[in-house]
Amino acid sequence: MNQDIPDARAAALDLFQGVIRRKQALDQQMAGGALAALDPRGRAFAHNLVATTLRRLGQIDALLSSCLEKPLPKGARTAQDILRLGAAQLLFTGTADHAAVDTAVELARARGQARLAKLVNAVLRRLQREGAAVVATQDAARLNTPDWLWHSWEAAYGAATCRAIAEAHLAHAPLDITVKGDAAAWAERLGGAVQSDRSLRLTAAAAPVPDLPGFADGAWWVQDRAAALPVRLLGDVAGLRVLDLCAAPGGKTAQLAAAGATVVALDRSKKRLETLTRNLDRLGLSAETVAADAQTWAPPAPFDAVLLDAPCSATGTIRRHPDLPHLKGPEDVAKLADLQDRLLARAGDWVRPGGLLVFATCSLQPEEGPARVRAFLARHSEFASEPVTPGESGITAEMISADGWLRSLPAMAAESGGMDGFFAAALRRIA
Repeated sequence: MNQDIPDARAAALDLFQGVIRRKQALDQQMAGGALAALDPRGRAFAHNLVATTLRRLGQIDALLSSCLEKPLPKGARTAQDILRLGAAQLLFTGTADHAAVDTAVELARARGQARLAKLVNAVLRRLQREGAAVVATQDAARLNTPDWLWHSWEAAYGAATCRAIAEAHLAHAPLDITVKGDAAAWAERLGGAVQSDRSLRLTAAAAPVPDLPGFADGAWWVQDRAAALPVRLLGDVAGLRVLDLCAAPGGKTAQLAAAGATVVALDRSKKRLETLTRNLDRLGLSAETVAADAQTWAPPAPFDAVLLDAPCSATGTIRRHPDLPHLKGPEDVAKLADLQDRLLARAGDWVRPGGLLVFATCSLQPEEGPARVRAFLARHSEFASEPVTPGESGITAEMISADGWLRSLPAMAAESGGMDGFFAAALRRIA
């Protein structure tokens, strides 16, 4: 490859095509490949460019379509992706115009698209002149949201809330952490604000996470404000035996252990459990780990409480994972809902009489939240829903559904940066 082409932009192209062309999750790709040779600044540039392009892809494709008299020829998918990355730099990342255009042209030549290099240059030059004015007229929220998601949210939450969710997804998510103690002191030290209980939002986190004060010492861990809420539905867990199902990477396990519970953390992935164990070791916390499939595993005795943060479409985390709308579809939601039913049935068997089962998903899809709880309660008369109440746990009245269940949305607390979308319900096993 021509050495004048910045390696970070070439790596960004590989990452972007991994998502769009090969359906590979962005975070999973960050561990190796072309990124391995980049310095931290280059890695950050590549990740930000790809994330921004994915977040704004509907707008970008509409812009490119308006600049092309006819569709790109067959075999021009790489040129199309180079144009997408170039447009993102010109209009959404603040990259210098000449750098965005020149490197895109060079990258086209280096990746077998030399015959289209002049076209790449012409389209990007036109966007350089006219793009900002067109962007100002676009309906960004609608263009960047796939139809199936938009229609689902509109039906579930109404038109205004659907639009607010989509608008929240246009912004990068802030960095939230959960501290083991003295939230106010850590907020002052890290330049953040206390969100609720032990959740902090960092407003001045310029350094990489491992370099921030307190990380190496195990004083805190990264966890979105909303992701910390399901554990709080269990109440005071000090001295209780608690099973954390689908536990990795371990944020909720850490919450439980820090609160004094005796925790069994189960996950089917040994590799993810290794990550969980490393996280707990850094934090000075402990839990028994079990690598097993929850659908076939059975504990020797029931638990005081079970937390099931079930596998789901994760559409509540699109702010943090803008690749998700390009990797998931409605068929995935249906398959995952079936899995959630099976896991809920197993989890219910392991709760002692009088104990509590909390079911949670980081999904905005009603099929992966209230619909699963209603189906479970219809089949299991030995369980009753225990309404969630607002209070110091960080759960506000607007987060509680008519059924008494937790429902956070990305557009909530928008003035302070929003939060992930989570659903959780507390189910008491009747003694």
